[in-house]
Amino acid sequence: MGLKDKQGEAVVRRISRRRGEDEGGGAAWKIAFADFCLALACLFMVLWVISARNQERVEQALQTIGGNVPDEGRGHEIISIGSPSGSMIDRQPVPSTSGDPAPKRQNDLGRGNGGGELQLHRTRFESREELQELAQVLMQLSAQVGLSGNLRTVVTPYGLRVMLHDTDRQGMFELGSAEPGAALQAMLGKLGPLFSKLENQMLVVGHTDALQYADRRSAAYSNWSLSVERAMAARARLLDSGMNRESLLQVVGMADRAPLEPADPRAAMNRRIELLILTTGQAKAIAQMFGAPDGGGAVKAHEVDAALPSRSTLQALRDKLFPKAAPGKGH
Repeated sequence: MGLKDKQGEAVVRRISRRRGEDEGGGAAWKIAFADFCLALACLFMVLWVISARNQERVEQALQTIGGNVPDEGRGHEIISIGSPSGSMIDRQPVPSTSGDPAPKRQNDLGRGNGGGELQLHRTRFESREELQELAQVLMQLSAQVGLSGNLRTVVTPYGLRVMLHDTDRQGMFELGSAEPGAALQAMLGKLGPLFSKLENQMLVVGHTDALQYADRRSAAYSNWSLSVERAMAARARLLDSGMNRESLLQVVGMADRAPLEPADPRAAMNRRIELLILTTGQAKAIAQMFGAPDGGGAVKAHEVDAALPSRSTLQALRDKLFPKAAPGKGH
């Protein structure tokens, strides 16, 4: 405190306090600061765990479709530029494969499709009756893995159309992702050894619903990207489980352009993977369509049914896919 001496000059005296004498809370800020540091450390730990978990999921997804972490996405502008940010649902893009994974063959057909209980009696399926026989085998396989409600088969003039679609209760892929679910992986794992015995070629087609991404730029990640990657993921799983590479004629994505339920473009059934097992004539026609236009190896007229289905045929197909509900009952 300040005092005045005899000459009237101010004198400043410094008073020191001993430890324990500061009872006004001088150490309280230290405790608060320690608590803040502890909370901050916990936050960093939680963020680190989340980051590690996300990285693990990405690596697992890449391994599922036969890719590898260092090389994924190189040369794919649509993946590197676009992003699913702003989507109304959690859609995490998985980069498409940059090369063909080495197949992990299972030559034992009995082990691949339920202990040998389901065997094919022929290697080529051409007629409607033969394709229907193949459809029955596929339905039995779907029942083994719990997907009987997710699989539909239709015999068409082009071959056997096999649809593995979502339902409100069970999806084929992680929502918005190209990572197959456990049930679909099991189903494709059984189809690979079965298809390894077929001489028919097939198409693998990916479909999505009509829910769009918020980023509408032409190079952004979209339903086109997602449908193609889902088809590629199905292809990789089929090859890894034993199917011959020569069996694949085309792998494409159709986004939301061919819904099974046009009245409800966002319906779960529209999200699906389709396998079109072609007759020999149809496989030749498709190969010729995209082959060298020199007229060589032209398909004979009697080998392929080039006529469009009649209106009655299309209506019968729609009635089979979507049976009408009984009177008084909802859909």
